[in-house]
This record gives sequence, C-alpha cells and structure tokens, in this order.
Amino acid sequence: MERREIIDPRKMDYYYEEAMKTLRTNVLYSGKDVKTILITSYFPNEGKSDIAMQLAKELGSMGKRVLLFDADIRKSAMVRRYSIEGETKGLSQYLSGQAEVKDILYASNYKNMDIVFAGPTVPNPSELLEEQALTILLKELRKYYHYIIIDCPPLGSVIDAAIVAKQCDGAILIIESERVSYKEAQRAQDQLRKADCKVLGAVLNKVDTKKDKYYHKYSYYYADKKKG
Repeated sequence: MERREIIDPRKMDYYYEEAMKTLRTNVLYSGKDVKTILITSYFPNEGKSDIAMQLAKELGSMGKRVLLFDADIRKSAMVRRYSIEGETKGLSQYLSGQAEVKDILYASNYKNMDIVFAGPTVPNPSELLEEQALTILLKELRKYYHYIIIDCPPLGSVIDAAIVAKQCDGAILIIESERVSYKEAQRAQDQLRKADCKVLGAVLNKVDTKKDKYYHKYSYYYADKKKG
C-alpha cells in the first residue's frame, strides 16, 4: 500500500479537541454493528469534511483500524485541502473500471488511518455511485477496518449522499449554527431515513461561543467556528 502525507492546516484548540473526543466516544458506543458511517450536511461549507477527517484520526488514535473514504466524486477538495503530493487514484476511477481496489487504498501518516481519495471529477457521479461496484467495495473493506468514515456531498444540493447512505450503517449530520433551519435539518434527516440509514446524531458546528455564555460554558460539545 502506497503512503501519502496529509498536512492538516487546522490549528487545534482545547475546545475543538474535546468536541472531537466527545464525538469519537459517541461513535464507539453507537453499537458493534455500526462500522460504515456517512458524514454529510445540508449546505456546502458546513465543515463536514474537516469533521470526517478529525473523527477518523481520533478513532485511529484509539487503536481502531480506520478508513477515511472520500465519496465526493462530484467536487472533492481533499487533495488540495490537505496538500497531498504525488499522483493518486481514487473512487471515481474504481467505479468506472479504471482502477482496482489495491490501487485506490493509501496509508497515511496518521496512526491506523488509511484513505480512499475521490479521484477525478466525473460528469455522472450519481450514476456511478449507484453501481453495484460500490456495494461490493464497501462490503469487502468492512472485513479489514473497524470503521469506514465516508465523506459525502451535502444533502440539500445533490442526491449523492442519499445514494451512498443505502450502503451505510449510520449517518452523522453536520449542522452549521445559525445557518440551517429546523425544516432543512428535518428534511436532511428524512432523506437519510428514506435510504434506510440510521441517523446516529448531529454535530452543531461553527458555534459562536463568545455570543452565547451557555455555549461558551459547554462549548466542548461542539466544533469551533473555523471553516472546516
């Protein structure tokens, strides 16, 4: 398995680290059959990709074998965001028959964490994600990893996440504070449930802890306001 160095630009702080540890603990106690977890949001730029990465790192640090799986074959920014160097093959190439499983699995510089990149952008992402190849791939990968953390596009924009949700044991919905309405959050949950995917919970992200003393006191339950 080839290795790729991940350079995380985020500057961790105490509250963010505590929030991620809380999320990690909740995942660990979500049930022994919950292995494939989808991370999504309603709108773009709510911080879902950053939280997917940090959650995978946290689970790996606990000795769990983790695969961070980028399923955003429509518009992934992971290679650019984390300054990945060297050629990478990804999910879109596997689903279109241009690569084998062994070609898209990469080791990382984080403990116990491997990664599948999204690969080149394709014109027909929804159709590719509906292929039986994705079902077969995830079924095979479950044998080797304790957790597969799947980063998907926002539910409010495209149908991709709802398609992938059918292959997942559970989903975590990322909600940006003061941006997503109650109805939009409910709409996202309904889409996941229609895909027979259990909603494990939600993460309230980008909370302005200085604005609300209550949130400041309990801010370790939430991610910080930085863009993820």
